[in-house]
Amino acid sequence: MSKMIEVRWHGRGGQGAKTAAYLLAESAMQEGKYIQAFPEYGPERMGAPIMAFTRISDSPIRIHCHVKSPQVVAVLDPTLLETVNILDGVPENGTVVVNTDESPNSLRRTLNISGRRLFTVPATQIALEIIGRPIPNTPMMGAMIKATGLLDIEAVIANTRKSFEKKFNAQVVEKNIQAIRRAYEEVKSE
Repeated sequence: MSKMIEVRWHGRGGQGAKTAAYLLAESAMQEGKYIQAFPEYGPERMGAPIMAFTRISDSPIRIHCHVKSPQVVAVLDPTLLETVNILDGVPENGTVVVNTDESPNSLRRTLNISGRRLFTVPATQIALEIIGRPIPNTPMMGAMIKATGLLDIEAVIANTRKSFEKKFNAQVVEKNIQAIRRAYEEVKSE
């Protein structure tokens, strides 16, 4: 039986959680994996809490439901830490990546998190400095790839470039690639 990796993305409408879930899945598909990616919204408006999900497997995925026990959680908006149980269903050996300038040790104490591997990265700051907009999805992808080793970073970058070139001008594409690389390098672990 092959192992399936499930990822849950927490963000707010407009931060790119859905796009990140899809980009991760597309990158895995390019590496020959089977994938699913889908969002879940409540009220569909900018700033509303949302979740998005990615499944990656070596064999066909036959389930079509929520991700209940993700091995990886990515939190794009740190204000959600106060209102959403980001650890819901995450096993003790799971990985959590949070967009914050706080250190993993400090965040662990603040949230009283036990177990799990905890990583932090200032994704919004990186996005503002490089892209010029507070959209943390691409930096969070870079950080998540470094934290998990789930996919090859160069494959993720190539897929992101290919996907974004269909929608954005060359400057926007390259800035997002720079943001991915910087977050990949700057993500902090305990």
